[in-house]
Amino acid sequence: MLRTIAGFDRIGEENAFAVLARATELAGQGRDIINLGIGQPDFKTPEHIVEAAVKALRDGHHGYTPATGIPPLREAVAAGLYKRHGVETDPGNVLIVPGGKVTMFMAILMFGEPGAEILYPDPGFPIYRSMIEFTGARPVPVPIREDNDFAFSAEETLSLITDRTRLLILNSPANPTGGVTPRAEIETLVAGLERHPHVAVLSDEIYSQMTYDGMEHVSLTSFPSLADRLILLDGWSKTYAMTGWRMGYSVWPDALIDKARKLAVNAWSCVNAPAQYAGLAALTGPQTAVEEMVAEFDRRRRVIVEGLNAIDGITCRTPLGAFYAFPNVKQTGWKAKPLASALLEEAGVAVIGGPDFGILGEGYIRLSYANSTANIRTALERIGQFLQERGKVR
Repeated sequence: MLRTIAGFDRIGEENAFAVLARATELAGQGRDIINLGIGQPDFKTPEHIVEAAVKALRDGHHGYTPATGIPPLREAVAAGLYKRHGVETDPGNVLIVPGGKVTMFMAILMFGEPGAEILYPDPGFPIYRSMIEFTGARPVPVPIREDNDFAFSAEETLSLITDRTRLLILNSPANPTGGVTPRAEIETLVAGLERHPHVAVLSDEIYSQMTYDGMEHVSLTSFPSLADRLILLDGWSKTYAMTGWRMGYSVWPDALIDKARKLAVNAWSCVNAPAQYAGLAALTGPQTAVEEMVAEFDRRRRVIVEGLNAIDGITCRTPLGAFYAFPNVKQTGWKAKPLASALLEEAGVAVIGGPDFGILGEGYIRLSYANSTANIRTALERIGQFLQERGKVR
């Protein structure tokens, strides 16, 4: 019998892809399925970005690149961070990676080991906990609470740090809740972290350009006191509707960038060359498509929140970032995952049960409003009708 190391018995996955597979299967059987499960913009990648990749191929850019990424792209990332956050970034500390997950994989692998503790948001992106458990470290959930508008609490977060804490993972704007942590709370957290210089920080800012109602995105890169221990995760997938391009970037402190480079060499050699030129065009070209996409998400956000709050048994806070709603379904009488499954199988609406994002996700479901307004309205009608017909099931 084949044997693998024990860590593989601990590794989890992202159930959104299982829901996507089942939704695709049902659609293939002729069912009318509206997918509000997967976190993927329904827009096409802007044309000038696509053309940049095509041109790169025609120009012969189809060989290896430096493991850290082509220099013009790393320089463009640094310039973009300065433009958005006023932060000077050395392009030499930028690493181009094949998607956002890679950065969390690498960071958690660097700091996770038996005896270590890693703090992560709950509810939060499921790969955080999966990778922590894979390394043998102890996952310590940082509660993300509805009554705090799904922002993290600086005081509560700091109270969870011990001498065994190696890494703190933060995510704002957040998946799955759409919560955005305000500046005052982040400043309190950063001040408190000065008492814990042994703790590295991974800031997942993949939704950084998607905020609403005047809410400010505060990047942790703007705090000099964290510069020697901060890892930034960001990329192109959400902002530029480039999920399938597998394009992300990370910024590493001086002490870690060469370790990250070596992991890149061992794992993937370099990111697809034409995709890097597409990423360059995205950062340096017109941003009109991004602004239009975010404006459309804002319109859909209002529709989905109003519609969810009109359904008996469901309440929904207004998300201030990303493109997710995280309604409270406790008064329906359903547990979250059975409800999500029934909505897909019986009502033809794909959503994700809150427990797929952590222990504190029970009682909630996640809906992505990265779908058309017409589909969102139809999905809401189906959800309301389903709950009306099925009643409360406990």
